[in-house]
Amino acid sequence: MRLLERVRKEWFMVGIVVAIGAAKLEPSVGVNGGPLKPEITVSYIAVATIFFNSGLSLKTEELTSALVHLKLHLFIQIFTLAFFPATIWLFLQLLSVTTINEWLLKGLQTVGCMPPPVSSAVILTKAVGGNEAAAIFNSAFGSFLGIVVTPVLLLLFLGSSSSVPFTSIFSQLFMTVVVPLIIGQIVRRYIKDWLERKKPPFGVVSSSVLLMIIYTTFCDTFSNPSIDLDKFSLVLILFIIVSVQLSFMLLTFIFSTRNNSGFTPADTVAIIFCSTHKSLTLGIPMLKIVFAGHEHLSLISVPLLIYHPAQILLGSVLVPTIKSWMVSRQKGVKLTRPTV
Repeated sequence: MRLLERVRKEWFMVGIVVAIGAAKLEPSVGVNGGPLKPEITVSYIAVATIFFNSGLSLKTEELTSALVHLKLHLFIQIFTLAFFPATIWLFLQLLSVTTINEWLLKGLQTVGCMPPPVSSAVILTKAVGGNEAAAIFNSAFGSFLGIVVTPVLLLLFLGSSSSVPFTSIFSQLFMTVVVPLIIGQIVRRYIKDWLERKKPPFGVVSSSVLLMIIYTTFCDTFSNPSIDLDKFSLVLILFIIVSVQLSFMLLTFIFSTRNNSGFTPADTVAIIFCSTHKSLTLGIPMLKIVFAGHEHLSLISVPLLIYHPAQILLGSVLVPTIKSWMVSRQKGVKLTRPTV
């Protein structure tokens, strides 16, 4: 009974394992040109559904109320979309001399280029009691920014402009990402009351569609006999991902708690999670568009598939520690304030 409860709670993680397993058993079902026709159903319909769903679920009014804290937003967005990918690139220059699979290393770079997630950073910030409005704003704003910045970063770090069709990539991004997102926001304005009342399971919808994208991506891999993934590389990548997350969480903590930073303990909590978390929901569809038809697409996707559950697991484990730090700091601030 407890196992069933656990499976129900972690259904998405179980779904990823099942999707990859099913793709391994019968890859011909989900390959391009196969019965599922992923070149249409996934590349256009599934991706557009995810972003329409995001547009529908994003609370515009909550974003505008958090808009005023410019310094906080600048810190998070610069760390996420500039410092993070640049640091990973420098780190990968050292790792390139090792025997780790080069496509997994390229996948690590794609993780660095991803925008923050729409949900996990907000959920963890709320669990600690941090600045939830700032977390919501930066997750949503980072997602909007990521639509433009992430493909540019991916092409800058991984693709040569001569072989990458810029125009077709950005036109597909516009039609399958920007347009559905805007339509979702417009529709939200008219059915806002109904959405507040019914609270549709937006996360479940996006995650279910995402499983289909993951399944077809791995069908392509397993139907390609030339791809060989060694377990040593996979274990090393897992260790590197956990180390990177912990290091960046520590860095953001140090930067945001300096005496002259101007951030409150609640702000620091939002900074720790929003700056270090990366979006799988936006990331996998973007990789599918930018690396369409690439024979190593699924290997490039593996680090992001590992990073997503690792950030939730690590964040959940650290919630009590961060919460006790925040509470003690807030009490300390109150005690040091002079009484009138």
